Amino acid sequence: MNNGGAEAAIAPVGGSQPLEWKFSQVFGERTAGEEVQEVDIISAIEFDRSGDHLATGDRGGRVVLFERTDTRDHVGHQRDLERMDYPINRHPEFRYKTEFQSHEPEFDYLKSLEIEEKINKIRWCQSANGALFLLSTNDKTIKFWKVQEKKVKKVCDMNMDSTKAMGNGPIVGSNISTSSKQYIANGGCTSNEFSFPTGGFSSLHLPVVVTSHETNLMARCRRIYAHAHDYHINSISNNSDGETFISADDLRINLWNLEISNQSFNIVDVKPTNMEDLTEVITSAEFHPTHCNMLAYSSSKGSIRLIDMRQSALCDTHSKLFEEQEAPGSRSFFTEIIASISDIKFAKDGRHILSRDYMTLKLWDINMDSGPVATFQVHEYLRPKLCDLYENDSIFDKFECCLSGDGLRLATGSYSNLFRVFGCSEGSTEATTLEASKNPMRRQIQTSSRPSRSLGSLSGVVRRVKGADNSGVDANGNAFDFTTKLLHLAWHPTENSLACAASNSLYMYYA
Repeated sequence: MNNGGAEAAIAPVGGSQPLEWKFSQVFGERTAGEEVQEVDIISAIEFDRSGDHLATGDRGGRVVLFERTDTRDHVGHQRDLERMDYPINRHPEFRYKTEFQSHEPEFDYLKSLEIEEKINKIRWCQSANGALFLLSTNDKTIKFWKVQEKKVKKVCDMNMDSTKAMGNGPIVGSNISTSSKQYIANGGCTSNEFSFPTGGFSSLHLPVVVTSHETNLMARCRRIYAHAHDYHINSISNNSDGETFISADDLRINLWNLEISNQSFNIVDVKPTNMEDLTEVITSAEFHPTHCNMLAYSSSKGSIRLIDMRQSALCDTHSKLFEEQEAPGSRSFFTEIIASISDIKFAKDGRHILSRDYMTLKLWDINMDSGPVATFQVHEYLRPKLCDLYENDSIFDKFECCLSGDGLRLATGSYSNLFRVFGCSEGSTEATTLEASKNPMRRQIQTSSRPSRSLGSLSGVVRRVKGADNSGVDANGNAFDFTTKLLHLAWHPTENSLACAASNSLYMYYA
C-alpha cells in the first residue's frame, strides 16, 4: 500500500537532525576467542519507568539488575538545569546492582515436557517504600519479585562478666548448688529445686541485637502465577491501573491481579474447536500506556487487534483491526512467515503502535486502520536469501523493537550484531546502522538504507539494496553473519540512550 498521502504527523514538522551515537558502557564483554555459555545469553531487557534501573534476564533463568549512578548525587541539580533548559553533558551511567535466580528448569511429568528456565520477558512494576518490584516469566510460570535493601543486624557483645563465668559451666558465685542435682542429656535437670535468686543473676544479660549501617540487597519472590497457560508465554504487560497485568501465549491472553496468584481471567481465546482449523496464533500483547481498559495483540498473520475490555468479559471480538493489504501478485511460500509480527510496542502517548515483522518496522496510528502511517525497511537485502534463511531457521528469529520516549525515533535489531535507528518524525530521513561494539559507527551503512515515509519511493531503495546484496556482503563489504543476532534492545524512557543485548554482553549507547 502506498501511504504517501496518509501520513500522520507524530512529531513537529521539519525532521530532526540524525543523532550521533557514542559508546557508553559494556557489561559482560567477551574476550577474543572466549566461548559463550548458553545459559549466559541475554534473553530479555527492560528499563523501569524512571530509567534509573535496568533489568536483564538470561537463558539460565537469572535476572540481573543495574542502577543508574550519574544522577544519584545530582538529582536536584539536574532538575534545576532541565527547568532552565540548559543541556546536561552527562550521559547515563549504570552499575551492577544485584542478581538473583528467578526460574529453575522443570519437568512436566503429565506432558513429558521439559520447561526451560530461560527468561522470556521482564516487566517493572510500581516501586514503593524504596523497594523495587518486577515480573519475570519463562515459558510457563510468572513470578512477582520484590528487591529491597535491608540493614544488616548483628548480635553485639553478650555483656557477660567474663570474670564470673567458666566456659559453659555454672556461674561462679551464684547461689545454685550443683552437688545434689541429677543432670540428663542436653542440659536437662531432674530436680525441681532450681530457683532464681532474688533480683536475678547480676552477671548475665540478654544479647543485644544492633542494626548496622551495612545493607544487603534481598530479592524475594512474593507471588507465583502458575498453571494458567498450556502454551508458551510470549508476553507479559502491566496495566496502567497498577493492579493488574496480562500474560499471553500462542492462543490465549489471561488477565491477572498482582495480589491474587491462584486465579486469572481468560479475556482472549483464539483456539478453534478443531485444532486443524488453526490459521494464526498470538505473537505479542501489550496494554495501552494510559487507558487501563485497552490492549493490543499481534498475530502470526501480520495483523494487530485493538480490544476494549469494557465491551465484554471475553474479548474475542476486536474493536479495531490493523493490517496491511497484500500487494497483488506478491504472494510466495514465505509471505506468511515474514509477515508474522514478532513484537509490538505502544508509543508513550498511546496514539501509535510500533510493530516488527521479519522484514520491516511499521508504525500504526490507532485512529487509522487503513494501513501503517510509515514503513521502514530493515531486512530487504535478505529477500534473495529467504530459502537459505528458512533452511537454517533464521527466518523464524523474533526481533524486538522500541520507541524513544519523545516518539521521534525507533530502533530494532538485525544480524551481525547490528541495530537500526530510524527517525519517524515528519520529513525525517534518519536511518542509522550501528554495531553492538565499542565502536558503534564502525559498520554504519550510509546511503543504501535511507528510509522513506512513502512506500512508493521505497521501491527505488529496495532496488539499490538488492543490487548491493548479490555478493552476500553489506554496503561496506562485510559478510553478513546470521549466527550473531541482536534480538533484544530497550530505549531509555526519557533520554536518547539505548541498551542492546549481543549474546551475553550488554552494550549501552547514548546520543
